[in-house]
Amino acid sequence: MKIKNIIGIAAAAVAFVSCSEKMDYHEYSVYDEDYVKTTFGRAAGIVTSVYNDLDTDFGNYSGAMLSSATDESVYSHSGNTIEKFYNGGWSATSNNDASMWTKCYRAISYANLFLDKFKDEKFEEYLTDQDYPQELGQYKNLQYEARYLRAYYYFELVRAFGGVPLLVNYMEADEANAQPRKSADEIFQFINDECNAIKDLIEKNYASPSYGTLKNKTEGGRANDLAVLALKARAALYHASPLFNPTNDNELWHQAAIANKALIDECKSRGMKLTADYASLFQKDNYKNTEECIFVRRVVSKTNSFEKYNFPVGLENAGGGNCPTYNLVEAYEAGDIRLAATVAQNGDTWPNATLETFVGGANGMPITYATPTGYYLKKYVQNLKITTSGANTEQHHWVTFRLGEFYLNYAEAILNYTGDPTAKAELGMSAEQAINVVRQRAGIGDITTGLNASQFAERLENERFVELAFEGHRFYDLRRWKKAGEMKYRTIKNMYITKNDDGTFNETVQTDATTRAYWDDKMYFFPIAQSEILKSGGTLTQNPGW
Repeated sequence: MKIKNIIGIAAAAVAFVSCSEKMDYHEYSVYDEDYVKTTFGRAAGIVTSVYNDLDTDFGNYSGAMLSSATDESVYSHSGNTIEKFYNGGWSATSNNDASMWTKCYRAISYANLFLDKFKDEKFEEYLTDQDYPQELGQYKNLQYEARYLRAYYYFELVRAFGGVPLLVNYMEADEANAQPRKSADEIFQFINDECNAIKDLIEKNYASPSYGTLKNKTEGGRANDLAVLALKARAALYHASPLFNPTNDNELWHQAAIANKALIDECKSRGMKLTADYASLFQKDNYKNTEECIFVRRVVSKTNSFEKYNFPVGLENAGGGNCPTYNLVEAYEAGDIRLAATVAQNGDTWPNATLETFVGGANGMPITYATPTGYYLKKYVQNLKITTSGANTEQHHWVTFRLGEFYLNYAEAILNYTGDPTAKAELGMSAEQAINVVRQRAGIGDITTGLNASQFAERLENERFVELAFEGHRFYDLRRWKKAGEMKYRTIKNMYITKNDDGTFNETVQTDATTRAYWDDKMYFFPIAQSEILKSGGTLTQNPGW
């Protein structure tokens, strides 16, 4: 657990938005407390640095997404580090995501630093400035942003590692490294308590903040009260799930239903709904979406790396990348608009030519790195030029929270609480009604009525699979449900396509149960890097089995 000193803090060139707003980016160097306390901007720079470590998944594993450790996709480059998640190569000394621990605790330490040392300044030397009241109002809001972000990083940690050390004050490295783990229940309780404490204090609308608009200064890109409610709701669902709720405490499901319904109701009260154009949620202007997006991490730098990773082989500089499986494709129902927004198929025009994924085709086997599944990825991939001559780049923005997820979260929670897809309890919406909101946007109509709880749960799992594909959910869903070890989720289905002389195609589904054959239940949680165990002097205990 590396806790950085106040000396040398610098904000990286990344900015974040709350859907329609852009956060100004400035670099800050912090030399000592007195220096930081001289201006609003220097103090705010510490909180900016906390935002900088928020997660995305634009190919974090040398091009591979976390989806390629699940039945969502197969990465077309064999030997990629993503394979450690399923081939037995994952360990405490060969940790696939050791950086997550370091990143989260770095951000937490910055949040604690601000909260302990910098949140109560008055900046009285600026009292005569015209913008002083607005500047001070913005500054006072930073403490609530810092608390939200700290809680968010604890959510990242608990879903991956289970119980972790809970640091709520700034500590020097030796002291921080020696802190013992708290239970997962304690971490979830902390997240819930923090969200409850700040939800009515943090700013609601940065486009028109309560403390007034700052002249000549764009303000945005910050977590508001909806982001707080979203974190509380998602964390509550995880806490109620089998991995963290082995006794199936029904009250945890009840609280998860309440939290998710509260967010849905608040969004609806502000005129939010599911965006008709599903594909637009994952393209360059998604941060402007004010209907469905709750919080979007915006990366200001322009790049075409994600396109180079995932464009179909056969195009110049294209890598093939994270290829959707037939497992995913067959999960879509007829007429589902989400399929075309997510998966590129043989015969589609993508990105600017007719796609040939059949054997011997321009984008098919046996070309090196061609799709092994018969499909290529479209979701989050932009139609850019990646050629050596004439290439262009664009910003890529990661949707952290959107309303569609929370209808499905609610459906899962209320179903488990009541045991009946049609029951509303005191919350006024049934699991059936919630899932139908998502299905209607997808163009597939209402779910079949008369399903029992088990049948409905299976359909709901399928709905999450297709609605949230490639958004970073599947890997953790299968773990929190304690289903990741089941063979059906580790058997990959590919579509093998051949072309006949008359121009027609033969399609054969092939199954591969060998590459994902390894599983150990210890893998429901990540191993803590052995280096962190050693730094703690033995206080920090390893997850079982690692």
